[in-house]
Amino acid sequence: MNPYLDDDLLAIAGHARRFASERIAPGYQQRDRSRVLDRTLMRAMGALGFIAPELPPACGGQGLPTLAAGVIHEEIARADLSMSYVNLLASLNGQILSQHGRREVVQPWLQRLVAGDALLAIALTEPRGGSDAANLRLRVERSGDHYVIDGEKTSISAADQADAVIVFGRTGSVEAGAHGVTALLVPADAAGLTRSRFDCHGQRAIGRGSLHFDRVRVPLDHRLGDENKGFVQVMQGFDFSRALIGLQVLAVARVALDETWAYVAQRESFGQPLSAFQGVSHPLAEADTQVEAARLLCLQALWLKDRGAPHSAEAAMCKWWAPQLAYDTIHQCLLMHGHGGYDRGPMEQRLRDVLGFQLGDGTAQIMKTIVARQRAGRAAVP
Repeated sequence: MNPYLDDDLLAIAGHARRFASERIAPGYQQRDRSRVLDRTLMRAMGALGFIAPELPPACGGQGLPTLAAGVIHEEIARADLSMSYVNLLASLNGQILSQHGRREVVQPWLQRLVAGDALLAIALTEPRGGSDAANLRLRVERSGDHYVIDGEKTSISAADQADAVIVFGRTGSVEAGAHGVTALLVPADAAGLTRSRFDCHGQRAIGRGSLHFDRVRVPLDHRLGDENKGFVQVMQGFDFSRALIGLQVLAVARVALDETWAYVAQRESFGQPLSAFQGVSHPLAEADTQVEAARLLCLQALWLKDRGAPHSAEAAMCKWWAPQLAYDTIHQCLLMHGHGGYDRGPMEQRLRDVLGFQLGDGTAQIMKTIVARQRAGRAAVP
């Protein structure tokens, strides 16, 4: 019995799990080798309503609670964490576009996003640093009826595969900090925009890379939110994505645990199943307990969001705890499989995939600071 999931949500989750098991899981390792997302699968996900279902119908969504997006997201992640990035980016960027963009500009992108026909990236991190996200240097200047962008963004998920990018750049003074940043929607085929890709340790199908802007011109009506206030306005939506990331990585840990419990129950040593040895079963029991608890925290954060209640602290807890816990859990599962787990295969790929979330989208240190500010107050935790 789960207090956050009713019969309708459980039915949605079951539908998503069947699709993910039949269509996504079989190509998990191949996409890691090819380093390319499957656009056919994206469109199939869109056709079934699995992408950003929480968006209102006017924006192409179904107007479902964010918990629906959460349960779909974790089922896709069970099959392939990189493919679940489609859900993560669509929910985060769809929220930004629908709440802060001009309807005539963003509506076509929202329709394509929900249909699985477009992938949008979000460009915040710069070469000089990532955690000090408000202290940006990428320059955005007005020139007639356009903005002109110069500079570089780096470590951007789906940098070389995205069809458009939400870019944060500085329109005000450096001293203004977060209050001098503007957000823009930039089509990936804009003149002067070039892209490169890194050879990353994990999440290889989605990939990360750099974006280079050389006098890239973007119409003024592609601004998202108010000028100089884009960072402050748009970043409020990151609580949603932090809870989704928690569910995403914990789903990977859960499938690793399920496989490992089955393995240690049938694998014998000294005439007994491995699970008979407390040195095997107790670490798994501890990991199982913590994964269940962390998942409930993530669902609670979405439940609070659906009710319009504050949830920044809960979302930050999800973001720092779940990636660390998922990595430690999968590591333990890999060890339980012995040399078979160390071979190239699903278990080691899962370990590589979840590690990236301890680095990207906000480090554990930043998330803990957010929790501290929520509890003690901003004046007590500058």
